[in-house]
Amino acid sequence: MKKIIILTLFALLSIGSVIAEEGQTANSSDVTVAETAASSVATEADLNAEHLPPMMEMFKMLWKSTGVYGFSSPDIMWPKGWGELIMIGVGLLLLYLAIVKGFEPLLLIPISFGCIFANVPLAGMNDEGGILYYIYNSGIKTGVFPLLIFMGVGAMTDFGPMIANPITIMLGAAAQLGIFITVIGALFLSKYIPGINFSLADASSIGIIGGADGPTAIYVTTKLSPRLLGSIAVAAYSYMAMVPLIQPPIMKLCSTPAERLIKMEQLRYVGRLEKIMLPLVVMLLCIFFLPSAAPLMGFFMFGNLLRESGIVNRLSDTAQNALMNIVVMFLGLGVGAKLSAKTFLNMETLGILVLGVTAFGIGTAGGVLMARVMNLFMKNKINPLIGSAGVSAVPMAARVSQNEGAKADPQNFLLMHAMGPNVAGVIGSAVAAGVLLSVFGKM
Repeated sequence: MKKIIILTLFALLSIGSVIAEEGQTANSSDVTVAETAASSVATEADLNAEHLPPMMEMFKMLWKSTGVYGFSSPDIMWPKGWGELIMIGVGLLLLYLAIVKGFEPLLLIPISFGCIFANVPLAGMNDEGGILYYIYNSGIKTGVFPLLIFMGVGAMTDFGPMIANPITIMLGAAAQLGIFITVIGALFLSKYIPGINFSLADASSIGIIGGADGPTAIYVTTKLSPRLLGSIAVAAYSYMAMVPLIQPPIMKLCSTPAERLIKMEQLRYVGRLEKIMLPLVVMLLCIFFLPSAAPLMGFFMFGNLLRESGIVNRLSDTAQNALMNIVVMFLGLGVGAKLSAKTFLNMETLGILVLGVTAFGIGTAGGVLMARVMNLFMKNKINPLIGSAGVSAVPMAARVSQNEGAKADPQNFLLMHAMGPNVAGVIGSAVAAGVLLSVFGKM
């Protein structure tokens, strides 16, 4: 028994000594590896230190990465550099007009920030991979954002005044006159003004400004002339915001004091069935006779049917509010992305601004004069002031008609009468857009 115990102890001592020796070997190996790694790190650090640029060179690299260098360096060719700084000033001006003057703030504020972002030097926000690049290509170039806005506008629109007095559709149609005359004007400028070279597609995109419908102008321009999108969008929405300034002088010029005193009969009641049938009938007519306008007209009437059906209030409310607000923000940023110095600072932009206000003025005059012509054949006279609402700046143009009528006679209420041609103008501008896309979209 003693021999067994002694042998067992001896075996345990032998095993312990072996384990101890292995531990010492492992420790020495770890030390060797650590020393080797430290030596390697030190060697790499020495090599990196040898290849670091001089301190002045590092400061030069830092300087060239600043916005100040991007704006002022003589190595940067126009329109970059100072041109980008000017465009940032344009963005700040649009921001001022939106916040202080109240010019279409819901869209001009996003557009102004998009303009500023697009002209930040060296940031690449508008280049492939930048946030503005994806916003523009996914929402505007594809036509998604304008169509979603048209759906929201449809959900906000009451066609009752137009249904109650369908003759006012003629006023909405006449107000589109400015679109087609401006197409001719754009071609005239291209022929006689140096630095301006508008194609038929460009001229069509510019002419649609006369419809005073921002989403339609953006949709047509993305299809026909994407390079002019920034200038056309800014012109369209700026002139829409200036409706109270542009229209009154033209309305007075094209009507007499006696005509401005005309009082119109109260509109009849329009039932739910009529309001439901209208978007369906208009959509079917569009499908059969002008399919190119189906995207715009279809989304517009779809939104209106959501409203008038009365059984999908949640969808109607979403289209009018939450969805509309989200899309407007991204639409504005995407449009602002096209306001780069390269595309905006040229003679063509000046031509677009002049043609835009011309188109708007001709459209206003066309509606007023059409009302005067119709009065020659009608027993129940139309106040020509509501003809100016035929441009589709809803509801601002109708409010201008009301205000000008109240100046002539404070007891004359024209607002609901003016809403007829106003909403008819939205349909008219969509039809005009379809015609232009059909004629020039495949050229």
